Amino acid sequence: MRTIPKDQWKAYCDSVTDALTGLRAEIEVLSLDLGDQIEAEWLPVFGITYDHKDDLFEVALEGVDHLIRRPQELHVEEGTKGLDAILVIDQNSVRHVVRFKEPLMLPAPDRQ
Repeated sequence: MRTIPKDQWKAYCDSVTDALTGLRAEIEVLSLDLGDQIEAEWLPVFGITYDHKDDLFEVALEGVDHLIRRPQELHVEEGTKGLDAILVIDQNSVRHVVRFKEPLMLPAPDRQ
C-alpha cells in the first residue's frame, strides 16, 4: 500500500472516481471497541470524495453513503487494473477498508 499525503486527497479522489464507476465495493470497519464489521458487501460504486472544508471522506455506493469524519490517513493499494483497495484511518484509529472488484459478468443466456 502507498500513503497519499492529506493535501493530495481531494485531487486523488477526483482522479480515480470515474475509473471506480461500475465496480463493486465492500466496506469493512475495524475497531477495537466494536470489532470487525462489514458495512456493505459488493455494492455498485458511485464514487469517493474528500471534502477538506468539513474534513470528511465519503464512499458512495448504491444504497450506502459511508462517511468518515476527521480522517487522519489514506492508504491505497493499486494493481494492474487500477485501484484495488483503500484504507482510511480516522481520528479514533478506526480503520475503514474499502475493497473494489469488477462485477461478475455472466454469460449471455443460451437462446434456442
